[in-house]
Amino acid sequence: MLQEKQAWNSEGRRKDEMRHVIIDASQLELEDNVVSIKRVSKTVKGGRTSRFTALVVVGDRNGHVGAGLGKAVEIPEAIRKGREDAMKHLISVARDENNSITHDYIGKYGSAEVLLKRAPEGTGIIAGGTARAVVELAGIQNIRTKCLGSNNKQNVVLATIEGLKALKTPEEVARRRGKSVDEILA
Repeated sequence: MLQEKQAWNSEGRRKDEMRHVIIDASQLELEDNVVSIKRVSKTVKGGRTSRFTALVVVGDRNGHVGAGLGKAVEIPEAIRKGREDAMKHLISVARDENNSITHDYIGKYGSAEVLLKRAPEGTGIIAGGTARAVVELAGIQNIRTKCLGSNNKQNVVLATIEGLKALKTPEEVARRRGKSVDEILA
């Protein structure tokens, strides 16, 4: 009897589950939200050169969201680059029947942690400014979030996206465990 050897990565997931599904941004009607614009500078021989960095979140309010960074000498160009970068990094978000997330999760990125808690119908979005931008554009209408650790805008946005990316539907969990959906939800 042949046994399949399964490869695991550092997060405890099988490597065949880690394949990134590429989402075609041209098929979606995406909205964007500029979360922050920072003035950054580099010291060179002749003095300082300053540029602008824009953190942009894009989403279709129907289960797809992404974030990107753009840096340029002028603000509109930095926003355009950020939007393009965000479109390259779109993810799909698992949602339940009342437009909340399927289960609670803590998304981590750097020293920022974002607690994502599911909420019943009518709760609305209870979230800080940076996490709110991500969950609104993902199409989630009922959720509670709490930023733990760092409040750095860039890390909070990326931690929220990591958390949303890690969410699984009951069907996925049932398939992985070899059980029925009713057994998982019971």
